[in-house]
Amino acid sequence: MTTANGRTADHPIAPQFLERWSPRAFTGEAMSEKDLLTILEAARWAPSAYNAQPWRFVYALRGTPSWDKLLSLLLPFNQAWAKEAGALVFIVSATTLLPPGATERVPYRSHAFDTGAAWGFASLEAQRLGWHSHAMGGFDHERSPAELGLPADYRVEAAVAFGRLGDKSILPEKLQAREVPAPREPLSALAFDGAFKA
Repeated sequence: MTTANGRTADHPIAPQFLERWSPRAFTGEAMSEKDLLTILEAARWAPSAYNAQPWRFVYALRGTPSWDKLLSLLLPFNQAWAKEAGALVFIVSATTLLPPGATERVPYRSHAFDTGAAWGFASLEAQRLGWHSHAMGGFDHERSPAELGLPADYRVEAAVAFGRLGDKSILPEKLQAREVPAPREPLSALAFDGAFKA
């Protein structure tokens, strides 16, 4: 079995999957645009239905004019720790697509699934570069589309903070105990031969 980061896989896998986790304690170090674009380049190569590539990324690097705007879109709980990140990225997906040979856009049923694959690629590339990432659903869902300038057929899926791992002592006491790589359900509780089992 593969063991890394205090976690053990049920089956042998590359250690990178166990080494990736979602901390909240960041050092406040700014991320270079080169590193962020490398991370987003990895995301660009994710698979998608019809190769439609529904993902879009709206980002702000720490210390740039866009930083305060994107940080303000997070809920206060997330702002409290994400303010020490090196970059913030809002991950957006197109909810419609133009299938090959079609003349009109149609609902894109797997847009969130496909965009999730891109996020997964980004998180692993960040880890490879020595950055950590933490995705959040805790942002202002009503205000974000307008603030980010989204067309009507795009949806914000998540916000992500990227940063260098900091000491957990900088977090509020109630969060310090949670600042460890989280376990996972056993694969036997998630994967079923032939039919779903409750």
